[in-house]
Parts: sequence; C-alpha cells; structure tokens
Amino acid sequence: MDYLIVGAGLFGAVFAHSARERGKSCLVIDKRPHIAGNIYTQAVNGVNVHKYGAHIFHTGDKAVWNYINRFAEFNNFVNSPIAVYRGELFNLPFNMNTFNKLWGVKTPAAAKAIIERQRAESSVTEPRNLEEQALSLTGRDIYEKLIKGYTEKQWGKPCAELPTFIIKRLPFRWTFDNNYFNDPYQGIPIGGYTSIVEKMLDGCEVRLNTDYFDFIKKNSEIADKIVFTGAIDEFFGYEFGELEYRSLRFESEMLDIDNYQGVAVVNYTDRETPWTRIIEHKHFEFGKQPLTVITREYPVEWSRGLEPYYPVNDDRNGILYQKYKTLADKRDDVIFGGRLGQYAYYDMDKIIVSALKAAAEEKL
Repeated sequence: MDYLIVGAGLFGAVFAHSARERGKSCLVIDKRPHIAGNIYTQAVNGVNVHKYGAHIFHTGDKAVWNYINRFAEFNNFVNSPIAVYRGELFNLPFNMNTFNKLWGVKTPAAAKAIIERQRAESSVTEPRNLEEQALSLTGRDIYEKLIKGYTEKQWGKPCAELPTFIIKRLPFRWTFDNNYFNDPYQGIPIGGYTSIVEKMLDGCEVRLNTDYFDFIKKNSEIADKIVFTGAIDEFFGYEFGELEYRSLRFESEMLDIDNYQGVAVVNYTDRETPWTRIIEHKHFEFGKQPLTVITREYPVEWSRGLEPYYPVNDDRNGILYQKYKTLADKRDDVIFGGRLGQYAYYDMDKIIVSALKAAAEEKL
C-alpha cells in the first residue's frame, strides 16, 4: 500500500479520499467496530444518534463548506442550547435573553451596567486561576449559575484550582440571538455523519476492530507511509510520560414519547447534577418520530484504556507535547494528524483543513 491510515475518523477519511483521487492505494484500520470515529452516527428507530456526543458542523470557511457538501446535503439546523441551573432555564450563549432571565433587564445598556458593576465588585485585576478569570470577565451571577458547576464537572477540579487559559475570553451578545455559533455556515448532514465518511473511504480497504500496535508488529512493511491519528504519546510508548486528556461516558436511552426536552442540547450547569448535558438527537434533523433517544454525557478522568476525547492544553502538557513533536518531526515515514496526533482541540472544519494540508504536502 502507499498509505496505512490509522483511524477511520474525519482526518483519516479526508486524507484517504485525497490519496484515492490521485490513484494512491490506502489501507484504513480502526480499533473500533465502525468507521467515522467520534462523528459516528447510528440509526436507532429512525433517529440518527450521535454516538460520541453532539457534533454540529459550523465554519466560516466557504471552501470547507463547499468541500463537505460534496459528500452530503446539510439541513439548516442552528445550535441554540439551553442551560439549566437548579431548575432555572437560561439561553446560551450569554445574550439579552440570558440577561433578561437573570435580572429582568430589557436593554443592552442595563445589562452592561450590571455586568460592569459585578466585575468591579470582584476586585480581580490579575487573575491567578479560572475562578478569578471568570469573575473578572462576567461578575458573580453569570459565573455562579452558568460557568462554575459545568466547568468543575468538565475538568474534574474546583475552578479555583484550574488554570486561567481555559477561559481566555467569554463572548457577550447584546442582542436577543440564541445562535451559539457566529459562523455563517452551519448545519447537520441529512442522514448523519457516517455516510459522509463512507463516501470518503470509497475505494479504500478498511479493516475494523484492528489495533495498530498489534497489527504493525506483523505487518511492518504494509505501506510506504503511515498516517497516524491516535495519541502521539502512545505512538512513542509514552517515552516522556503521559499527556493529559479528559474522557467521557455516555448513557443513552430510548423513550416512548415524541419530545423529551424540546431542544437538541441542554447543559446542566449546577454542580449537583452529575452529567454535563443531555442530547436529544432527533432535534438535530427536525425529527417527527413517535419515539425519542436521549444521551446523558458524563466527564471522566482519563487513564490508559479509556478513550481520550479532549487534550488538556496547559503549559505543562504543551512542553511535553513539544518533546513528542520533536520525535515526530524526525519521522519522514509517519504523518501525525487529528486531535490526538497533533494534541490540539480541533473543530470539524479545522480537521478538514488540517487533513487537506497534509495531503497537499504529500502532493496529493
């Protein structure tokens, strides 16, 4: 083979498609029993379930939007999540609907005045941790109700012990606009994401339930080059120690009702609720099915054997990653890609850009 592509997720699929368009041969392997990685969607009684959490495609890059539309027709879904704090409902992102619910204000000027007063009351000038950073940006009310509990669940630590980098800035919207993303192109592929990856991998040999590290021991000469989308520290045998990740646990259930929460995503921002959000999948595609499927999402401390979902991009891990990247740069037989291969939090559009760039550098 010209390429052994490790991981049948979005990066691997985009790269494989570019290679196949240039007549290259590709073997794609994945340790999971399915293709599409974390964007895998599974049809359950007519509902396309996002198996590994909500994935809403959004981008400001028209070229990327045109590219992904080669493989699917997208609907006009707009992400407008709800936050629940101890029974109270708030709109996200922070906008005039949020401020009206918090304080009863009706104008941007009134909302700004309250936020500025609370920011001043925090007396934080040089934030030393996430809590102080959030208070200096939002004031007490928004921090306590919409940031603190959710963030502590997500990261598994008190906000006062978390670094400021997690919240570098928090956008405020002084309009009654619940659209979570600012990007002009947004939607969900009709029929789910899995079919997109199927089309991208057309013409490639695909082997599932195949662990790279076991496979390569017996097939070291299988390809001229490897495209590796797994964890870069694992590839190098954790030579410098483990990079830090956060993992997730999902609990899904089918309910004999047609509508559970009235929106695709509800965040639970109090600390007492053990899950961070509930996803009702049918709303991504405006479903009319008589049944519904919901998924509760629980953050989990990562350890070896668990799926690493989010890199922890703080200073310590950044230094450690650079050591691994130095090793990677010396390997002209391996391309490292994706969130885990490049230890970066990528949205889907950025994954596509990164994969196309890697293909272009290969002159594909």
